[in-house]
Amino acid sequence: MSYKNFPMVPRVIFGRGSFDQLGDILAPKRLNINAPFIFLVDDVFKTSTWLTSRIPLSYDDKIIFVSAAEEPKTGQVDALVEQIILKSKERPSGIIGIGGGTLLDLAKAVSIMLTNEGEAKDYQGWDLVKNKAVYHVGIPTISGTGAEVSRTTVLTGPERKLGINSDYTPFDQVVLDSELTKNVPTDQWFYTGMDCYIHCIESLQGTYLNAFSESYGEMALELCKEVFLEDKLDKIESQEKLMMASWHGGMSIVYSQVGVAHAMSYGLSYLLGTKHGIGNCIVFDQLEEFYPEGVKLFKQMKEKHDIVLPTGICANLSDDELNKMIDISLDLEPLWENALGKNWQKIMTRDKLKDLYLKM
Repeated sequence: MSYKNFPMVPRVIFGRGSFDQLGDILAPKRLNINAPFIFLVDDVFKTSTWLTSRIPLSYDDKIIFVSAAEEPKTGQVDALVEQIILKSKERPSGIIGIGGGTLLDLAKAVSIMLTNEGEAKDYQGWDLVKNKAVYHVGIPTISGTGAEVSRTTVLTGPERKLGINSDYTPFDQVVLDSELTKNVPTDQWFYTGMDCYIHCIESLQGTYLNAFSESYGEMALELCKEVFLEDKLDKIESQEKLMMASWHGGMSIVYSQVGVAHAMSYGLSYLLGTKHGIGNCIVFDQLEEFYPEGVKLFKQMKEKHDIVLPTGICANLSDDELNKMIDISLDLEPLWENALGKNWQKIMTRDKLKDLYLKM
């Protein structure tokens, strides 16, 4: 049997206020004064001087504010790479992503495309990247996606929504400063936190489960239950625990896989532009048949935090649109095999998938 030899994030710093050490972390990585650090920052921080004023800029370093209103796209990656090349005297010393999953995925993808020819869409899939990425750092400002630790960068391309899965994708350095999550709106906090919770349920009930992914998944699941169901945590503890849940949840799927909710939410995202976290929630809410205990707890969490999910989002889709969504979803074979086993195609037929979508 051949075992997967996955890379890990080699360096991580954790703690409130650790963001202030970014300058010291980056200094030894600067190639020369003409090779800038490029900071890709979620544009919600454009007016937040408490964060932007602490970004350690020198020489030709630049901040590029990027909207996370939509899921990251391959064309967006190509445009950023072109912008960076045109405005930099030399190849950058590093790319630093500051934001949620969208910004972290963009930072990973841009760092890969600065050293690999062609377009980002050419690398959607498994192990297609040939050259090492430029140095890249991930700094999450919301917890749950696991993008800070994963070996994929999920992108919507012209044909499909699929990650650049490679050994060169993971960050070289991650900064986990829970203080950066302090202003996240409640619904956003919930949807992104549920991404982590759903990772855990799908990983722990999957056929790919092993002791490695199980140990991380169980830890993340317990932390999610504490954060979303119990009242004993203060705000700071809650922020720190959710940040660790995101890390552990991401680690759990590095060595296993996600399942039905993620496979279906990719379809929603591709066709309707539904953001990943809320898309997972809309789908998971209908999956009692596959994850009965997990969905029951999810509904309790939803009720506790007064979350009302959109309904009827697929009600007015044409047959062509539904079929495209089904094609995108069924294309994610490893996810379905993890969820339902080798004979998954006998269980998840096109008609069954269509019925599930129409419930949403």
